[in-house]
Amino acid sequence: MDHQTIVVLDFGGQYNQLIARRVRECSVYCEVLPYRTPLEEIIAKKPIGIIFTGGPNSVYADNSPRIDRAIFEQGIPVLGICYGIQLMAYTLGGHVVSPDTREYGKTITYYDTECVLFKGLPKQGISWMSHTDYIDALPAGFTATAHTDRCPTAAMQDPVHKLYGLQMHPEVLHTENGIAMLRNFLYEVCGAMGDWTMGDYAQTAIDALRHKIGSGKVLLALSGGVDSSVAAALLSRAVGKQLTCIFVDHGLMRKNEGDEVEAAFADRDIHFVRVNAGERFLGKLAGVDDPERKRKIIGEEFIRVFEEEAKKIGHVDYLAQGTIYPDVIESGAGDAAVIKSHHNVGGLPDYVDFKEIVEPLRLLFKDETRALGRELGLPDYLVDRQPFPGPGLAIRIIGEITPEKVSILQNADAIFRAEIANAGLERDIHQYFAVLTSMRSVGVMGDGRTYDYTLALRGVTTTDFMTADWARIPFETLDLISRRIVNEVRGINRIVYDITSKPPATIEWE
Repeated sequence: MDHQTIVVLDFGGQYNQLIARRVRECSVYCEVLPYRTPLEEIIAKKPIGIIFTGGPNSVYADNSPRIDRAIFEQGIPVLGICYGIQLMAYTLGGHVVSPDTREYGKTITYYDTECVLFKGLPKQGISWMSHTDYIDALPAGFTATAHTDRCPTAAMQDPVHKLYGLQMHPEVLHTENGIAMLRNFLYEVCGAMGDWTMGDYAQTAIDALRHKIGSGKVLLALSGGVDSSVAAALLSRAVGKQLTCIFVDHGLMRKNEGDEVEAAFADRDIHFVRVNAGERFLGKLAGVDDPERKRKIIGEEFIRVFEEEAKKIGHVDYLAQGTIYPDVIESGAGDAAVIKSHHNVGGLPDYVDFKEIVEPLRLLFKDETRALGRELGLPDYLVDRQPFPGPGLAIRIIGEITPEKVSILQNADAIFRAEIANAGLERDIHQYFAVLTSMRSVGVMGDGRTYDYTLALRGVTTTDFMTADWARIPFETLDLISRRIVNEVRGINRIVYDITSKPPATIEWE
């Protein structure tokens, strides 16, 4: 795509995808690449700047990630963050040590506002530190531009060669004016023009899809969720009647959701096919309790259903999916750890009966996907729809899946969502759902003993779904939800609320 590009080189830090998200918030396109990417491949992308991320290693260790020194000789601006600043200093002849004390968390930092990174910012502020080592001797040509009481080089620069470093993490909101620091690097150093907008992306993506697909036929898995709905709108704008959307109701949707999805797309100018395959999926999942196996079974069964429907339709050239960037990252792209396999990334079978897979949203974060949906004219009730995983309730039922458990969870989840809406909290809580645990406990109802399931409620607030905090739902609302579920849903006698952030937990339980 013809955008100015920032390359983010990933050295394994916990905030690396957040760096990419912050760059895009500044209206600049970026891609995350493994640090092992050959220099010629990086240069071929014609980046206006390069950002080195943080990482867990010490630069002086024998097995620590390294970088080709020639990257600093290309005339391309470079910003090193945390491990990145240490790697820059070490590679260019500076010295990095491990002091007696470490810096973690919010730290008072003093800035030289003559440095372009801190242009227009206060001379002092709170920054988020997360490092054991620091730079005690700068490379030739560099000067320190920030310090803390414990770290002599909290930032450094060589403006002649457009090389900059930050020991703190500007991408996290705990760093005061951190986004402004990144913006200064992008616009003041790299010369960014801010050409990454959803309107621009939409037209570029439509043109690219038309060129790629040509006169071919496309089959899209339409779940009714945000991602697949936006993918449908984008493909429909690009290729029109060449697109067939197949909605596979795998029997693991939320209560009444299958009918709602069908109604939402009934009047749209697309070929819409609904396949009721609940018994088929539940049969494949019988006796399976491992979450990774569930995901892969569902992913493969999705493809098998698509193949069968494609044969009924006739020749199909492309399979389209609503894969978004966090799906790719969490499924272990590059050097990233596999957190969980997504059904539309890690669960695909080896053989797919289509010419090629098309993923028009693969580069977008969740909030960018919503913005694109609005740009394409999708209604708010679709764009703002609660996130829902492709495997559906299969990964919100801990342990083996049975029709009884599915019914219990559907009814309980419907009450939870209804009361959140009644309390006017939909805009404040970005994702909320119920999880049927495998734990059963003793209870008492109507003077009798019960031995039923424990239901967990989960609500989070987030800006990008890469990190999230647990939602502070008012106690009176939780009390009402708990009483309603226990009174109205047979099989549940205990309710708990999940108060874990992401990280260390994921948003979903499985």
